[in-house]
Amino acid sequence: MPNKKLLEKYAKLTVQIGVNVQRDQMVVVRATTENTAFVRAITKEAYLAGAKRVQVQWSDDYVSRTGLEHMAVETLEEVPEWVVAQSQHFIDEGACFISVTSPIPGLNKGVDPQKMQRAGKAMMTKLSFVQQYVMGNNTQWTVVAAPNTVWAEKVFPDLTGDAAEEALWQAILKACRIETDNDPVNDWKMHNQTLAKHNAILNDLQFKALHFKNGLGTDITIELVENHVWAGGQEHTTKGVVFNPNLPTEETFTMPHKFGVNGKVVATKPLNYQGNLIENFWLDFKDGKVVDFDAEKEKDTLRNLIEFDAGSCYLGEIALISHDSPISNSGILFLNTLFDENASCHMALGRAYPMNVEGGTGMSQEALEKLGYNQSMAHSDFMFGSADLSVEGIKKDGTRMTIFANGNFVI
Repeated sequence: MPNKKLLEKYAKLTVQIGVNVQRDQMVVVRATTENTAFVRAITKEAYLAGAKRVQVQWSDDYVSRTGLEHMAVETLEEVPEWVVAQSQHFIDEGACFISVTSPIPGLNKGVDPQKMQRAGKAMMTKLSFVQQYVMGNNTQWTVVAAPNTVWAEKVFPDLTGDAAEEALWQAILKACRIETDNDPVNDWKMHNQTLAKHNAILNDLQFKALHFKNGLGTDITIELVENHVWAGGQEHTTKGVVFNPNLPTEETFTMPHKFGVNGKVVATKPLNYQGNLIENFWLDFKDGKVVDFDAEKEKDTLRNLIEFDAGSCYLGEIALISHDSPISNSGILFLNTLFDENASCHMALGRAYPMNVEGGTGMSQEALEKLGYNQSMAHSDFMFGSADLSVEGIKKDGTRMTIFANGNFVI
């Protein structure tokens, strides 16, 4: 556990830059029982920022695992009405949302993946209105992370117990630009300005498509929706409140056309999905859809992701991140998408963000889909960036422009 000053800095950054709590706003914190001290610090900072009420929703991954093992699948698919009503209450109150992720890699190994999929799909179906509300940036939301011992020992296999957890704390704080003698809130304001410059350049260029290639076998062309918007770093709610959805973040991302993806992509980092690590996998796309795939480990888990619903076999996001970036340069494989996606160019299977097309947050789903938007209950990022990745932007007239060379931005 970091010292009190560093923990308070992290909590303050989460509250002020992450969700930018507004006076008299409800704050919903979703966290596991692994991270009580950090949640208490967040709660205090939220009230200091003027929060009306802080509502903490606790969960416990070990309890969830036991339930998955012993409950009938029909019971797992039952979503109580009070859960739905509570979520609707949060929306009616105009709450902002803080998610503290603390994964336990491999915890669900051996659990029937179909059982997990059916339970997850039932919950997401019932609460799809929440996902639509949040991903449409109708309120502020952010995802941050805090360690647990199991996760820490996976990331630092040469360390055990408190030593491993302390090492992961230090890695997380460094990735979030939190140091003993700095002001991380101010540093993040400057970092957001840097990301905004990349977004502006790409938005002005308005490429029709991007072509990615490297020596590992990635050779894929991704068409972008017309009037797409590159975003990353600081975002705005539909009411104009600024916030940072992810801490940390290094990405600039936009919306691929649902039916405009063709070629093969080879993942360069494992993907933690449903508590299982999918390793050394690749996907083949034709007219936007995954038509073939393989994985050295957890192929069935990958299949469950691809077949989760009608949209989970299509892309909803493409993101650019220089290989020469802080998290990448740390050399640490966090086994957590929040960090690993910010070390590498990545794409996401599943739902797209309406904000990634001009005027998208005010459009109906039908109007968005006409533009090439992908609708899904899933949204899972996976990493494919490498030191030799090249990226070319293809303009509407067919001319090409180099965006990445040797893994890094050149524009």
